[in-house]
Order: sequence, then structure tokens, then C-alpha cells
Amino acid sequence: MKHTELDITEQRNNLKQLIDTLERDQKLSSEEYALLIESRSAELSEYLFEKARRIREQHYGTDVYLRGLIEFTNYCKNDCYYCGIRRSNKNAARYRLTKEQILFCCEEGYRLGFRTFVLQGGEDGHFSDTVLIEIIRAIKSRFPDCAITLSIGERTAESYRAYYEAGAERYLLRHETADPDHYSKLHPESMTLASRKQCLWELKQIGYQVGCGFMVGSPGQTTAHLASDLIFLQELQPQMVGIGPFIPHHDTPFAKEPSGTAELTLFLLGLIRLMLPAVLLPATTALGTIDPMGREKGILAGGNVVMPNLSPRDVRDKYLLYDNKICTGDEAAECRHCIEGRMNRVGYQVVVARGDSKLINQESDGTRCPSETL
Repeated sequence: MKHTELDITEQRNNLKQLIDTLERDQKLSSEEYALLIESRSAELSEYLFEKARRIREQHYGTDVYLRGLIEFTNYCKNDCYYCGIRRSNKNAARYRLTKEQILFCCEEGYRLGFRTFVLQGGEDGHFSDTVLIEIIRAIKSRFPDCAITLSIGERTAESYRAYYEAGAERYLLRHETADPDHYSKLHPESMTLASRKQCLWELKQIGYQVGCGFMVGSPGQTTAHLASDLIFLQELQPQMVGIGPFIPHHDTPFAKEPSGTAELTLFLLGLIRLMLPAVLLPATTALGTIDPMGREKGILAGGNVVMPNLSPRDVRDKYLLYDNKICTGDEAAECRHCIEGRMNRVGYQVVVARGDSKLINQESDGTRCPSETL
């Protein structure tokens, strides 16, 4: 064997050993994450994915959990440079769902086997604490065996506490990037990474089970930025991590920027599964948008959650954070049955369950388990 071939073999072995270390210790240094990302290959990815699947199946078997996504408003006070519902997009057709419409979505979702409802929307002042609390209580009263997840951006600690006391158990707040300078390139001056992180820590302190996440391939992103994201996940220890490739929207400042890749997104999913063995890890709609088999590949890279859309069909094409979003024309039942078939074809099955985390807090009194997750 030539000297160079020996060097290549040694490098491959060293990289696999790093993955073994992550599996064992559930953490690496920033430099080690960067090395894995920069040195990834098809062979290394498959080595990673095999481990990720094994760990995922140790905790969750081959079950895939459904989250019923209800996009209830596309009004937003923010002006994030990557987002199709940003305040400055005058071409967006704005809408708000009423409480009755939201409850109808939940009824349809419950009939189809959903036991978690995710209320997602822009930061819309119309939905005051009073309005949101009424909606949360109505859902919890009608569907007491279901979990409620909120994904409505940055609010005060007092508001978060009020929603929690009303019955919301889970909260999704993607941090988008853990590097302050990079964050400032994606958002206007009115938004800061420090504020976003403070919200995440406050949510954990209140008792929510928290989901965060980031875009892969966003404008200006470097390997060092991705390594910082992984280090932040190590620190926060969230119960759910949602990542997906950046996809441009034609009515934003980033309209002509290239998309992120499914390949890098999948590699990062595998790393996150090893770092957080019991995490709930979605195969996101963005991943399915950029690759026709993206959601299946996401599950095979260690994912265990899918989030079909329960929003009324006539508003789905109005909640476009990025271009070419899939399933905007489907009925809820179509989305449900489609995703079930897709999961079955790769050896997994959708289950009718809340899909709680295996990270159960033994000190809970059982009334509001603080370890129930997204």
C-alpha cells in the first residue's frame, strides 16, 4: 500500500474514532465538530447514520411521532432577511385563523391520529396573551390527552409562564445560528442572539420542554458557525432540535442566495442524534422540499418526528417562509396518509401517540411532567 493510501486510511480511522467518541461521551470540542464536518464523505456519513439509527431505535424503536402543524397567522412584526412572511414583504397575502378554525384543525387532526398540536405563527400582536390563553385552554379542554406546542417567537417570561399555566407544555424557538455576528447578518438590528438565547433559557426554567434549531447553509454560514451551533446544543440540552436547509424566498433580500444542501443537513442530524441520544429530531418539511426523499433520509439519519400540516388548505400557500414548500395543496388526510406510506417504505411506522421524550423526570408528581417533550 502506498504511503498516501496509508495516510488516507489513518485519517478515515481517526474520523470514525471521533464519531465513536461522540457516541460514548455525547460531546466533542468545537474543533472536532469542525473537522468532522469538513472531512465528511459518503463512507463516513453511512458510518454515522448506522450508529444514529441504532441509538434512535434503542430509545424509540422504529416509531415515528406525528406533530400536527397549525400555521395560524402569517402576520409578523419582525423583518428577518430570510423569511417570506417578514414585515416588509408587501406581496404576502396575510391571514389569521380564528379560535374556531384552530379548533376545527385540531378536531380533524385528532380524527387522523394526531396527539400533538403545534401552533405556529409569526410574532403577531393581534394574538395577545388573553387571546392565546383562551385558545390554549379551549384545545386542552377538548383534547385533554393531547400535547400543545407553541412556536410563536420571542415573548416575555411572564407571557411564557401564563401559556404554560394555561396548558401549553412545549415550546419551539429556533435560534437559527449561535454566532452573534452571523445572527446580525440574518436579522435586523432590533433582534439579537442574546435575546433569543435568554428566551430559550427562560422557557427551560419555567418548565417547558424546549426545542431549538438552526438553518443549514444560510447566507454567510461557515463550518465554524455550525460547530458553534452544536456546542450550543450541548449546553442547552433541548428535548427537540429542528434543523433544515436554508431555502431562499423570492421576496426577501436573500432571494438570489444558494440553498443549503440535504447532504450536510443529514450529516448534522446524525451528529445531533449521537450528542443527544433521546432527542426528538424531526425530518423537516424543508428537507423534504429540497430533496424528494428528504424526509425518509432524515429518518434514516436518526430522525424520529415528522410534522404534517393541519392548516386549512386555503391558507397553506400563504404561510411560505421559503419558496417551493411541499404539501401546500394537500388536505390534512392526504398529508397524513402520504407520510405514513413514506415511513413504512423505509422500515418505520407512524404511531398514534403524544410522542413524549424518554427523558422522564423522576421527581415529577405526574400532574405536569416537566420532561414531556415536543
